Amino acid sequence: MNKFLAYLRTSTFRRNLIIAILSIALLLLIIFFSLRFYTRHGEGQPVPKLKGLSVAEAIEILDAQGFKYQIDSVYQMDKKPGLVVEQDPDANTNVKANRTIYLTIITTEAPDVGFPDIFEMTYLEARAVLSNYGIKIGDTTYTSDIARDRILEASYKGRQISRGQQIPKGSVISLVLGDGKGASEVDLPDLIGRTLTESVFVLKGSSLNVGTVNYEGTITDSTTARVIRQFPALSDSLNKVSIGTPVDLTLSNGTPVE
Repeated sequence: MNKFLAYLRTSTFRRNLIIAILSIALLLLIIFFSLRFYTRHGEGQPVPKLKGLSVAEAIEILDAQGFKYQIDSVYQMDKKPGLVVEQDPDANTNVKANRTIYLTIITTEAPDVGFPDIFEMTYLEARAVLSNYGIKIGDTTYTSDIARDRILEASYKGRQISRGQQIPKGSVISLVLGDGKGASEVDLPDLIGRTLTESVFVLKGSSLNVGTVNYEGTITDSTTARVIRQFPALSDSLNKVSIGTPVDLTLSNGTPVE
């Protein structure tokens, strides 16, 4: 230990220590300047602002300044086709010559989407679903149907479309909705030969009412009596009546009138 401490005080140790320090410093300087030369630190040029330009304008600027470029595309309904919406690196970023600039532009062709199942939905429900699919609503018409504001039909360019059919994203479709009133007229049922219970059931199912009920002849059992006449009567000239029309019935245990 004493010998080592004595060595540290000798001129030989001091000379070797100085040489080692200078060697390390020189090595660090060589590495620093080599990297600076290799990377060309401080050299380069700023990236031009391309976002918002047309793709033709952006390419013209990049070519003039010696940049390379790659183009990707996305579809957005409310943006002008061919417009640059993103760039990488950002504008004014200092980069080296021949650097590749990545551009994202709006494509001119809309991708297809499967038409969603909006039938029997309300108008508000269908509008929300169609918006998520990027489909717009154009003309809206109403037709007689018991379902109010329910989607009955959808058409694109004059042709009806069904669930799952492929149409371009951003398409404008037309809708047909029910008015909640239903048809103003219904078919008049033929009640001849039916019992009163059967006739009442049929009339209610047709949205018609039972009018005056009369019995004719000797009635031995009212439950088995059958309709022999009805008014209005079904004929070649009368087969539809308004909703709620009362139908008068004449029942008998005899033979129905033709």
